[in-house]
Amino acid sequence: MRDAARRRLPRPVFDYVDGGADEELSLAANEAGWREFSFRPRVLADVSSPDLSTTILGAPAALPFGLAPTGYTRMIHPDGELAVGRAAAAAGTPYVLSTMASTSLEDVRAELSGADLWFQLYVWKDRGVTRELVARAWERGYRVLEVAVDTAVSGQRVRDLRNGLTIPPRITPATAVRIGMRPRYWTTMVRHPAMTFANFDGLGAESGFTIESISTQFDPSVGWDRLAELRELWPGRLTIKGPVGPDDALTAAAAGVDAVHLSNHGGRQLDRSVAPVHLIRPVREAVGDRLGILVDSGIRHGADIATALALGADAAFVGRPYLYGLAVAQVRGVAHVIDLLRRELTRTMQLLGVTSVAELRGAGPDLISSRAAAAAASR
Repeated sequence: MRDAARRRLPRPVFDYVDGGADEELSLAANEAGWREFSFRPRVLADVSSPDLSTTILGAPAALPFGLAPTGYTRMIHPDGELAVGRAAAAAGTPYVLSTMASTSLEDVRAELSGADLWFQLYVWKDRGVTRELVARAWERGYRVLEVAVDTAVSGQRVRDLRNGLTIPPRITPATAVRIGMRPRYWTTMVRHPAMTFANFDGLGAESGFTIESISTQFDPSVGWDRLAELRELWPGRLTIKGPVGPDDALTAAAAGVDAVHLSNHGGRQLDRSVAPVHLIRPVREAVGDRLGILVDSGIRHGADIATALALGADAAFVGRPYLYGLAVAQVRGVAHVIDLLRRELTRTMQLLGVTSVAELRGAGPDLISSRAAAAAASR
């Protein structure tokens, strides 16, 4: 799907999806981290009826993974967030809408009345805008609020800077050349309404930011006091999303947070940050059952999701994979990615000798080990 998306998208758009911060060391380490674990399967177990259903933050879900927030999704295809949300709803799994979505939270909810929708919040300098976003999300039935805690400033995404990427895209001589190289993409885009920062329409927010300049809108002064304010404002489930370690997870639990979403923004913020897979076990050991644990960044296979669950996560989330699917075949492409992950996870669980998400999590310590630990034990 990634290769097919590369063939369909202009280079700046593909690089926006595919790239990371600075030297992209975290980007590579995220994927590699999932492969640092080995399975120790049970044998002679009846695995004829695997069940992937679970509960994610108090609500039933058909799958133990959801679709993570991504910004400017209509830049991939004009159907954007609506296509992604439709595929998630059909699969019975959550979809997290980003503050930086290119379809408003109202339009997404109107299209997806019965979907399990979450909202990821970037805390802005203008507290009035932040409070209004929170109120709008709750009024429209978004069930979970995820507060991004790793965006005090924007990461330096070198590919975007070199490509001069702007939102919405601007026509320059270089852009004109790229139009000629990907005519199908551009003809599709010009037939649809221009892309904007849809959640800020009517709030006085600018459009046409570069990826670099948008960081001027983020509030670098955010501390635990702002989280307490958001806890008071938000009646639903509340998570913090970022590279949260054991100590911060304990602080979050004391502040009334319901879950931590372990993430390094897919390697797009602080380069050289720890791969979230390595945070799952220590955070679970620190918080026990006091907090839910969600995880993303680098998940590319159903076996990665099985690894996350075995290490103690309640659910995993994916981002780039579904964007590749969106680029290739819109809602059908997103649905295909979900189905690939579902089938891979099902097969992995059966070969591990477990038939439910609860069984996989409960038996996790016996079913998985790091390759380094396994090598040391064999000496």
